[in-house]
Amino acid sequence: DAREMLEAALNSYGAEVITAAGALNALDALASEKIDVLVSDINMPEMDGYELIRRVREMKPEQGGRIPAVALTAYAHAEDRLRALQSGFHTHVPKPVEPAELEVVVATLAKSFKGDD
Repeated sequence: DAREMLEAALNSYGAEVITAAGALNALDALASEKIDVLVSDINMPEMDGYELIRRVREMKPEQGGRIPAVALTAYAHAEDRLRALQSGFHTHVPKPVEPAELEVVVATLAKSFKGDD
């Protein structure tokens, strides 16, 4: 499972990772946990990543509505990147992704948005 592989890789870089089986679980996690960066696939059951980030951006800032977010997706064309950014993601990372690359993206976003709550 790609989610487990990415979790293990990010953990090996020192990140504390909370995984969610789908968008609804991710929304629940955002409501109950302090999360620094959201990494979301675009293609998910229940609702896609575009709908997830739309719902996140509707949340109040103190509830996570301004969380830095990464779209992780197999959709890698320029128009896919543009759609992800216009939807509310801060960056777009095409799959397959190297764990070290994802670690740099996550760390950079976390550092850039630290204290921006």
